[in-house]
Parts: sequence; C-alpha cells; structure tokens
Amino acid sequence: MKKVPDIISTKDLSYIEDMFNWHFCLCKKCETYSSLTEDETISEYFLEIKKRHEKICQKLIKILEEAC
Repeated sequence: MKKVPDIISTKDLSYIEDMFNWHFCLCKKCETYSSLTEDETISEYFLEIKKRHEKICQKLIKILEEAC
C-alpha cells in the first residue's frame, strides 16, 4: 500500500466509510450464517470469510488513524 496522504478529502472519507460498512456487514452476516448452519464445514467456512473481512476492516481503521 502506498503512503496515506496527510489529509483525506471528504469524498475519500465517504468512500472509506462505505467500504468499512460493506465489510462490517459481511462480517455480521457470516457470523449469523455460521451459527445457523448445522454443517460444521460450512460453519467454519463462514467464520474464515468473516476473519478475512475483519482484517480488511482493521486495515481501513489503520488508514484513518494514520491520516489523523
């Protein structure tokens, strides 16, 4: 990833917020689907997907922290 600029425009901030919300929503859905399925393999798959999206959320938060 390239260096984060010192100032993030409102448009960039809005886009980052949208990305965060998409991934956070997917985390919640995967967790729900994992708890609803009776197949352990599928449940683990949903949890793995959730972990991937949590990492993306953490990266987005880090970008915002670096810009502040």
